[in-house]
Order: sequence, then structure tokens, then C-alpha cells
Amino acid sequence: MDQLVAPRDVLTIDDVHAAAARIDGHVLRTPTVPSAVLSRLTGAEIWLKLDHLQAVGSFKERGAANRLALLTDAERARGVVAMSAGNHAQGVARHASRQGIAATIVMPRHTPLAKVGGTAAWGARVVLFGDTVEEAAAHARDLAASDGLVFIHPYDDPAVMAGQGTLALEMLADAPPLDALIIPIGGGGLISGCAVAAQAVSPRTEIIGVQVAPYSALAQRMGAAPEIIGGATTAEGIAVRDVGVLTGRVIASLVKTVLVAPELAVEDAIAMLSEAAKIVAEGAGAAALAGLLSHRARFAGKRVGLVICGGNIDARILANILLRALLRDGRLLRLHMDIPDRPGVLADIAARIGGCRGNIIEVNHQRLFASPSVQSATLEILVEARDPAHAAEIQAALATSYTVKRV
Repeated sequence: MDQLVAPRDVLTIDDVHAAAARIDGHVLRTPTVPSAVLSRLTGAEIWLKLDHLQAVGSFKERGAANRLALLTDAERARGVVAMSAGNHAQGVARHASRQGIAATIVMPRHTPLAKVGGTAAWGARVVLFGDTVEEAAAHARDLAASDGLVFIHPYDDPAVMAGQGTLALEMLADAPPLDALIIPIGGGGLISGCAVAAQAVSPRTEIIGVQVAPYSALAQRMGAAPEIIGGATTAEGIAVRDVGVLTGRVIASLVKTVLVAPELAVEDAIAMLSEAAKIVAEGAGAAALAGLLSHRARFAGKRVGLVICGGNIDARILANILLRALLRDGRLLRLHMDIPDRPGVLADIAARIGGCRGNIIEVNHQRLFASPSVQSATLEILVEARDPAHAAEIQAALATSYTVKRV
């Protein structure tokens, strides 16, 4: 690997060490653990940094705690304002409350309810404004100017970057030597701080970023396939149109590779973490694994660290993702059937499914409006199967007597 040099006028390892001392006892030193099951499923030796276990469910409170600790007495009296889609908001709210500082948080209107509620629960005044992070940020700056508040940037601030870099200090101290450390990128605060830390304490470890496809501007500048920037994403925590000015300088100096994870890879990563590793992660928190899943060959046989950076996911979204994953891998079987409208047919279908040890989850039976004939009915049925082979067995058992279409 070429020698990489950090831009010392932005951030140094001394800044990260100072942040670690400053926030010690105020945030968790979260575990770094091996994952045998993910190693088996991915073909790499996987180590996980479980920063979703922080009090606010995200690494973001590292940077928030460090930045707020550096406020002057006059700034504390004025109060602070922050813009965030959720995790930075909760970090600022928690540590402002702990330090007796009034906090106002501006969040986009469509921020998941779990993050809005979590932010308010820490005692902050929440203002919902705008449809995008950019619109919310502009309003937060307007409030800072009109109300005399101190603006706490979510990523493009050296103190925030230094606080986030403490994550890598801990992980690289607790894990065996890593070939690569994969880190999600939104605005770039986490990867820039971690890259500075890694360069100093483990220069052989390659720092690799991951962006989700709808927000992959940095990866595109580095050669990734063109994508339209913007739109809905499961990984709303890294739904930032571009990295910051300061974070961008560090990334340009220390990060050579930024991978792109498609939306379905993020969903698959959330499901894999939940089911296989017993970890609940939000989209951004699962993005590192999504990047690996999208580029498996690159990491085969290597010792790889994955940052699980957030766990604030709405229960409804998590449930839908898990169900969609079950449908994709064949453990949920959704069937459309045109059946004769006569007594005993539904019982026969249920008996065939039960005879194969399938489990009926949902039935929708239409006689009047969806069937092709008054002598027939339309049946949509959702069945749980053990695996794709079992699903095929159930479908074949039904197809001997009925017209069956898998949807």
C-alpha cells in the first residue's frame, strides 16, 4: 500500500487521543467481537465493533460528547442547535442534557419515528422541517443566527471527527491485526476520524468506505458506476448528498477505496445481522456488511473489521425488511391460484400444504371481483417454508391439481 499522509491542519492522532480522554466515562467503550457465523457466511474472518450499544444507539454520541465538552461557558449559556436525521440529534440531546445545555434539534419531516421520539426523550426541543437533510440544515443555521445558538455540525467539525475516531482506537486495540476496516460514509465524520486513528496505530489496515447507491457521490468521483443522487433509502443515517469540506480532505488523503452497496444489499445485511448474528442494526449500521456482501471476492480469506454504527430502526421497517428477505430467499412462498368454487377446495389446499409441513401465514379468497369465472375463485396464499427446496416441494404438491403461480 502507498504511504498515506493525513492533512495535519485538519485532524491529528493527538486530537483523537485527547478526545478519547475527554469522553472517557461519558460514552461506552463498546465491545469488539469475532463473529463465527458471519465469517462462515461471507468467507472472511469478521470482527464487529458494536457501537449500536451506545446509550443513544449510535456512534454519534462520541463526536457530540467531545464537541460539547469544548464549549466555552458563554457558549453553554447560549444553547446549541443541531441538524440530524436522527443519531447525531440523539447524541447532542443526551450530552447537552448531561451538561445542562439547552438543545434544539432540527430534523427532516420524514425522519423515522424511533429517532424523533428518542431525541425528544433526551430533553431536546425537536423541530421537524424540510423534506431533506439539506433543508433541515439550512433551517438549523437560520435558528442559530436568529436565536444566538451554537451550531453543532454533524460531521464537518474537527472536534466531532476526533470524537468519532475514538471508535477506531478502541477497535484496533481490541481486535487482532485487521487487513481491512469497513466504515459507512454519510458526511464522512466517522471514516475521517477513524482513518487518522488507523494511520497512526495500525497503518497496515486498509480503511474502506461504503456508501449506499442513492447517495454515492464520493464513490462515483472515485470511479463507481453513475447513479442518480437522492431519493429514498433504508440507510437514511448516511443519506447525505456529499461529504463535508474538512472530512473530504481527510478522506482524499487516507481513503483509497469507497464501495457502493445497493439498496437490496443493505436490506440483506440488516436481515443477516438480525437472524444470524442476533444484532439489530439500522440501515446505516448495516452498511459495512452490505458493502462486504456486494464485493465478497475482494475480502475472501481476509481479516475484516465491520463497524455496526447504529441500531435505531423502526420496528415496522425492521419487520418489513425481514419479511422481504424471507420472500427473496424462498422461506416465504406467495402463491396465486385460480381454483374451482366448490365445497372442500380450501380444505384440500390446506391439507396439501400441511402434508408438506408448510405453515399457512395468510389467505385472501376472492369470489366476486377477482376470479375469471363465476364458477371459480381466486386464492392468494402466503406460506412459510424451511428453505427454497421445501418451498418448491409445497408448490409442486399444489400444482398436481391446481394452476399455481408464484408471485
